[in-house]
Formats: sequence, C-alpha cells, structure tokens
Amino acid sequence: MIDAVGNPQSLLLLGGTSDIALAVAMKYAKRRPLRVVLAARQSERLDNAVSQLREAGATVSTVEFDALDTASHPAVLDKAFGDGDIDVTVVAFGLLGDAEQVWQDHAKAVELAQVNYTAAVSVGVALAERLRRQGHGRVAALSSVAGERVRRANFVYGSTKAGMDGFYLGLGEALRDEGISVTVVRPGFVKTKMTDGMKPTPLSTTPEAVADDIVTAVAKRKELVWTPAPWRVVMSVFRHVPRAIFRRLPI
Repeated sequence: MIDAVGNPQSLLLLGGTSDIALAVAMKYAKRRPLRVVLAARQSERLDNAVSQLREAGATVSTVEFDALDTASHPAVLDKAFGDGDIDVTVVAFGLLGDAEQVWQDHAKAVELAQVNYTAAVSVGVALAERLRRQGHGRVAALSSVAGERVRRANFVYGSTKAGMDGFYLGLGEALRDEGISVTVVRPGFVKTKMTDGMKPTPLSTTPEAVADDIVTAVAKRKELVWTPAPWRVVMSVFRHVPRAIFRRLPI
C-alpha cells in the first residue's frame, strides 16, 4: 500500500527500459524498500535497468512485454500482479519515429499508431481490471505536449499521443469512484535515449526532473500535469491560436 506521504511499496513499469520510468523508480527506491516489476522485451538495456534498481536496494522482477502483441497483454498483467498488489503503475512505452518519414511510410505509420495508441489502450483496459480487483492503485500515463494541439511538424506522433491522452483522462474518470487515480503526464522535450541526436527545444528537461513532477502529482492524485510546469501556459495559448496563424509559427 501507499504510505501517508505517497510512497508505494510496489511499482510496475510498462516500458521497463524507459529513462523516465526508471527515474521514477529510482526516486521511490531511495525513499523506502520497493518491489519493482519491469515489463519490457529482453535486452541489454533491461538487464542494466535491473542492475541499477537492485543497486538502489529495490527487489526487481521482469515480465516479457511486447507492445505490439496486444493479445498477450492480459497475461502480461496477470504475471505482473502475480507476486501481489501493485500500488503505482507507470505506462511509459512508445515510439517517436522520424516525423517526415513516418507519414509517408504506411508500415511505419501503422506501427507508431499501434504502439502509441492501440497498445496503450490495450494495457489500460487490462490494467484497470486488475486494479479494480485489488481495490486500489494509481497510474501515471506518459503522454506529451505534442498531443495537446497536433502540429504539422510531427502530426502522426502528435495524433497518437492525443488519442492516448484522451483515453487515460477518460479512464481516470471511469475509475474515480473506485478510489483508483490516473495521472496523465504531458512532458515537453525530454533529453532521453529516444531524443538522442535531436536538437533540444525551449523548455527542454531531463528524465529526473520529469520524475520529480510525476512522483509529486501521483502523491496528490492529480489528474493532469505538464512538465516543466510552464508548458501549461504555453499550450493554453497555442490551443487558441487560429489555424491560419498557427501553421506559420516556427514550431
């Protein structure tokens, strides 16, 4: 169970090699003994994540997880919950892709949509069933400011995040009366392995800073958090810019 100051005893990372998800796990692990389940495909990165968390004092197990294999997701969640209740789940898997290539390549566009939206819905529904069964739990779902108003610069990615964002906001409403909270997290540009080699944008941030915001938001049961916080103001302005002007902005 989560203690009085918001620290969980157990954590599930769906996307167990995500830099942001691992930063969240490290922050929790430094506060109290923690059991962590990493759901990801087998890889050297997963092995490194296990070692990193064990060195921090966490008890770690892994579950094989392939976002594209949606039929397997209920069984993946069964295994993840097999050793007991899960207090906090971080939904952190996704693809970015090459923005110009992906809208001109059918296979890549479909893969991006399946991972970022279809798979996110798939695990969300399966996760909700298990959280309702245990009677408690909190979820942090990693969306993006790119989904708040989809831009020409990365419209395939942005559209998938818009859908994912809407689903998890709705899931939070559906689970509210059962004491289960869902926090949708909207980061801007984060300096991770996924964005390596890309030019940072204004308000760029780090996995550790995003993790700080996630941990605080989950403890407070916030429904929505922008990270860093100024993105809330920026996107509020962008949402109301007429499209004829919006398309001319250098963003």
